Amino acid sequence: MVRYVLLIIATGVLAGCSLLAPDPPSDQGNICEIFREQPEWYDYARASEERWGTPIATQMAFVYRESSFRSHVRPPRPWLLGIIPWFRSSSAYGYAQAQDPVWGEYEEDAGGLFARRTHMKHATDFIGWYNRRSHERQGIALSNPEHLYLAYHQGPTGYERGSYRSKPGIQRIARQVEQRAWRYDAQLKQCESEFRCRHFWQFWPFCSE
Repeated sequence: MVRYVLLIIATGVLAGCSLLAPDPPSDQGNICEIFREQPEWYDYARASEERWGTPIATQMAFVYRESSFRSHVRPPRPWLLGIIPWFRSSSAYGYAQAQDPVWGEYEEDAGGLFARRTHMKHATDFIGWYNRRSHERQGIALSNPEHLYLAYHQGPTGYERGSYRSKPGIQRIARQVEQRAWRYDAQLKQCESEFRCRHFWQFWPFCSE
């Protein structure tokens, strides 16, 4: 009985968090419009870039590919015999679709115990952290969205083995991520001044265009 009550409470809390999460941006093809709807996302991505080095546009291209900016998305749950809910294909969850094992590594190494996969601040920081690790371990340039995504999707061991070379679908997706990152970057150059130094406490010389 106690376990049942706790399950109900936990379900209610999770549902409430989901309701409080922002809706996905209406125009996901334009990073300027994304940040106009959610300007704090720019702050999070910029902080991640400053901490880890992955460009803002690349982070947003990853989030688009992984979750289409949906905060609580998971892989679909199959149904056994059409009536019994079965195990999901992976533990991927949240904006960055981070799986349980690597998210645990991130929490221990950089994110802290209160990091949440459903919060854009932590999702962008996770992407930056992961890409920094790919840069340091696999030598992938932080200016190379295609191979950063291949390492992100295949994991360090899979990337080092070159497992993606026999997976044309994954290669195609990685190229799409790269194209979106370049497109977002070009768009951001036209509007970034709207988001930098917009807070009243941000002023020269502590904040510069």
